[in-house]
Amino acid sequence: MGLKTFFLHANNELESGGQMLRPRKVCCKECQRQIPVSKIRKNNFVCPECGYYFTMRARRRILMLTDKRSFIELDRDLESINILDFPDYDEKLSAAREKSREKEGVICGTARIGGKETAIFSMDANFMMGSMGAVVGEKITRLFEYATEKKLSVVGVTVSGGARMQEGMISLMQMSKVSAAIKRHSNLGNLYIVLLTNPTTGGVDASLAMQGDITLAEPNARVGFAGPRVIEKSLNQTLPKDFQKASRVLECGFIDAIVPRKQQKEYIEKLLVLHDV
Repeated sequence: MGLKTFFLHANNELESGGQMLRPRKVCCKECQRQIPVSKIRKNNFVCPECGYYFTMRARRRILMLTDKRSFIELDRDLESINILDFPDYDEKLSAAREKSREKEGVICGTARIGGKETAIFSMDANFMMGSMGAVVGEKITRLFEYATEKKLSVVGVTVSGGARMQEGMISLMQMSKVSAAIKRHSNLGNLYIVLLTNPTTGGVDASLAMQGDITLAEPNARVGFAGPRVIEKSLNQTLPKDFQKASRVLECGFIDAIVPRKQQKEYIEKLLVLHDV
């Protein structure tokens, strides 16, 4: 993919997270105010009025976190097929590709962060809610294997509803496959930094999202395995309002820090320097 195409793709339009009212304004889901698209973009897709975090596309995440024009994509052409002949899956894949403008639910590659060569992946909520199927698992596994061979740190941005049900057990197998690649990467003393965004749930939360050496999260991100309604029905109890919110997960010790978007690149740069990688 050429640099010109990459930047045109990444800057094509405002990410999902609000309803477009006019071409140059977006309605914030939280405060219901109409905000100029230009202001949202300049504010890293955070509402300047109430602080609501809009969903970001995977490529824009990479642009935000890495040094300018340093990203090189790996395994771009891998894409899912309906291996189990699951009803309507082909149509869902086609719709996901059109909505996300991507071939799969994760973008992987290498880039410089603060001048340091780093492997990076970013999941895309616009592709079937960032669900992890065989290709998502394969791409992330290959990235960790490449990083292990080249002795690179890995920075991962997660957003997911979990395993992709249309691929059944094949999808669930990705949890163990990715986890094994992460362990081999870690055994050689390489660094893995995870940034959890809203939401990070299901099988992704139960594997690669919680296996980093350092775990960061965005404010108000939902982090957990099963959904709150499922848990409430199972326990027959009302859950607290902050249940599975990043602030609560931080208190429980599963997150190391909550980092606002404006500070994320600088924060990760400092972590890379501190760990001498």
